[in-house]
Amino acid sequence: MSDIKIYNTLSRTIEDFIPIKKGVTGIYSCGPTVYHYAHIGNLRAYIYADILRRTLVYDGLEVKHLINITDVGHLTDDGNDGEDKLEKGAIREGKTAYEVAEFYTKAFLDDLEKLNIPQKEYIFPRATDHINEQIEIIKELEEKGYTYKINDGIYFDTSKFKSYGKMAKLDIEGLKSGARVTENKEKRNITDFALWKFSKADEKRQMEWNSPWGKGFPGWHIECSAMSIKYLGKHFDIHTGGIDHIPVHHTNEIAQSESATGEKFVNYWMHINFLNEKDGKMSKSTGDFLRLQTLIDKKINPLSFRYYILTTHYRKEVNFSFESLNAADEAYKKLLNFCIGKNNNLPAGRHDGNVSVKYKKDFNDVIFYDLNTAEAIAVIWKMLKDDQIKDEDKYSTLMEMDSVLGLDLANAKKEEIVLTEKIKELIHKREVARNEKNWALSDEIRNEIRNLGFDVKDTENGQEIVLNGNL
Repeated sequence: MSDIKIYNTLSRTIEDFIPIKKGVTGIYSCGPTVYHYAHIGNLRAYIYADILRRTLVYDGLEVKHLINITDVGHLTDDGNDGEDKLEKGAIREGKTAYEVAEFYTKAFLDDLEKLNIPQKEYIFPRATDHINEQIEIIKELEEKGYTYKINDGIYFDTSKFKSYGKMAKLDIEGLKSGARVTENKEKRNITDFALWKFSKADEKRQMEWNSPWGKGFPGWHIECSAMSIKYLGKHFDIHTGGIDHIPVHHTNEIAQSESATGEKFVNYWMHINFLNEKDGKMSKSTGDFLRLQTLIDKKINPLSFRYYILTTHYRKEVNFSFESLNAADEAYKKLLNFCIGKNNNLPAGRHDGNVSVKYKKDFNDVIFYDLNTAEAIAVIWKMLKDDQIKDEDKYSTLMEMDSVLGLDLANAKKEEIVLTEKIKELIHKREVARNEKNWALSDEIRNEIRNLGFDVKDTENGQEIVLNGNL
């Protein structure tokens, strides 16, 4: 057993994390549908997937982690009807569906790199590369009597899976036809879902394949079962995703996977809550949404956004505002400046002090308890303000903590000294005071700047700002 406890959506309780195989963990994280850029709400889920991976590694476990790429089969209603998002994206941009998928896959991976989510630590399987695996699972389900055919495809009969909806705690009897998915009169049950969709006779799709049931394409849900089972096995440790996946996508993954294999699918389900704009859940439906590049264009470091996300527990909603993001940016800059002040004569990543036993324990206590990053960051600031600990020990302890938080503090460099807006304002005020020969006010401002981590040197060319390592 590891030291980690996580909230399992399946049981609605905090549980000890016990890997299936000692010392090894398999994780599957629902990845993007690559018909458009990821918005910053999407990216919150991958930041926390990365925190989960880092925490498990920090606890001494070997981790195999998949983030899938959905490049076919995800329809606009997230169920069985509507347009394929990739085909729709192709029409929008005047490209092929494959070109759209390739472009937005690259954009997604670039966003991950900017957020210090290293591609080399993950496997990124694509749905279009695993059509045969999806067909084989559908054939298995067919042989076991879980499927039926209607005009538009092969469907899973949810009435045959007795515990259907167990994780979402669905009231199957109380569901009204058309309340959860677009109504289809041919379906036996309103919760039944498509495993394979037939190409329409009167239209040519860009993405379609031959199958035992006819030419068509896979349903969205079957893709994740096929890829997770191929790389992690029929029964694996952890599945992550957004909370919006609980009632449909993940519920259907459980039903089809356990029906096909006869085994429990996943031990622990972890779901990340929404990042909301002022008008509600962040969405791409309007075409006007916040991307990571939007923040970069506003001079926000992507890792300041990562810091901002980590200041709220992953199971809580976040109401996004630029005011709160700018405050996080200021705080992240202070962390960088502390590290620069302690690291400017050392190779990046070198530890020049001892790790604090007390603060490491405090950090572990909160990060191992359901990835409480908000409390972990509070521990960091408490340590940095503790006058009883040498700066060298603070630095070394911070480096160890950052192996989990992933803020890339070890690579802070002297030439990257960043001045917060408050520091800039004080420097300007001091310059005005000096020009007015108000030496008392000038000295007062100098002391205020010193307490914020900088010393001011007056030179022939004006004020020179250097770090002193205070916060």
